[in-house]
Amino acid sequence: MVTNTNPFIRGYDRLSIQRLIAIIYDDDCPLTYLPLHASQSHLQDNEIERFECVFCDDFALITEGQTVPHELDAQCRSSGVARTVIYAVMADDDGTLIHVGDTYSEEAAREVVRRLTFTTGHYSRCWEISSGHIPEVARQYLEDLADASTLTGLFFEAFRMPDSDAVGVKLIATPWTDANLEFVDGRNAQALYNAQTEACVPQPLITVMQLAALADVRILIFDPNAEILDGLPVYDD
Repeated sequence: MVTNTNPFIRGYDRLSIQRLIAIIYDDDCPLTYLPLHASQSHLQDNEIERFECVFCDDFALITEGQTVPHELDAQCRSSGVARTVIYAVMADDDGTLIHVGDTYSEEAAREVVRRLTFTTGHYSRCWEISSGHIPEVARQYLEDLADASTLTGLFFEAFRMPDSDAVGVKLIATPWTDANLEFVDGRNAQALYNAQTEACVPQPLITVMQLAALADVRILIFDPNAEILDGLPVYDD
């Protein structure tokens, strides 16, 4: 199975917004950024900024003008001032939360998320890459498949590009993740990989298709005049 960094991945997955407080607590220390405790999530930004607070490793609590339960106050051993409120845009990177950027209002953060998620459609679902990313035997396999009238049944089909040396592949039921494949077909990614291998699909072609399918690419075109995609192997034959 494919485990290397995927060069087909573009954009960010599962974007979210976190409201964080930038806290001043020591002249010699940088700002610390923490979420407000859930019990104070109703506070408006102007009820937070420039007010005194207490905090621990996990959350902060505004104390100035607010009543803080003793059990929560006891968890917070540090004190400071809430300098400003930050709306951080976060994304999921294969199970790891990554920081995309900061805005200073919820409205601005939602606009960033809207633009990055392309809610009006999908992008980068059709890729043209150099045919050098698969060896000659794999290119011949695709051309023969494109000329055949039978379907593979392996979640991909090949097609010819008229008046061109390029050959294309239509990837089906992407992304090829366990969750999606089990929902669509009742088998996981490993089972699909095994089926393609047993059907004698050239291994380099399987590798490229897997990477593309995991990035939810639907159309993959191999063209001898297209650019090399950094991160993929190149075959000189």
